[in-house]
Amino acid sequence: MARYRGSVCRLCRRENARLFLKGDRCYSEKCAIDRRNYPPGQHGQLRPKFSEYGVQLREKQKVKRIYGLMEDQFRSYFHRADRMKGITGENLLQLLERRLDNVAYRLGFASSRNEARQLVRHGHLVVNGRKVNVPSYLTRTGDVVEVRGGSQKLTRVQAALESVVRRGVPSWLELERDAFRGRVRELPKRDDLSTPEIHERLVVELYSK
Repeated sequence: MARYRGSVCRLCRRENARLFLKGDRCYSEKCAIDRRNYPPGQHGQLRPKFSEYGVQLREKQKVKRIYGLMEDQFRSYFHRADRMKGITGENLLQLLERRLDNVAYRLGFASSRNEARQLVRHGHLVVNGRKVNVPSYLTRTGDVVEVRGGSQKLTRVQAALESVVRRGVPSWLELERDAFRGRVRELPKRDDLSTPEIHERLVVELYSK
């Protein structure tokens, strides 16, 4: 699968929001939003006005980049959310939050979703006692996610758990920090989502055209 390999700080500047793509750097004074709070490129400081379509497109791009997905994969999540009962936008965000790489990030096993995705792919995490190396694996209520025994010594994992106090663990998850283990208490609700602010209605309107 194709992946974005450019500067992630450039993405935050493009969306004019902290997307928390570089872990601890996003909380420091080195954050690109604080240092250069304008879009990248030659004409970035002009701040053009967006049309209705442009506003919807930027919101879709922001959500897609937060969770580190490419267009085809993000669109498939939308179609799946549209077929589910309930509000499409909230269903979409719930599916994205349930991804294993996102759950690992939320629990504090990694400092960013990109780092969490790498942990999953390299087989450092187990779900209900079984190794899962698919970042898009959708967790369910009651699932136990933990770092494998040998992987608990990884410096990156230990450092991430040290800094999880700063961003906190959402209420729909439960973390046993000393055991390198977490549990999905319930499916995430709309109010459980933390910053950056997401307007999922704009994404639904864009794909509904």
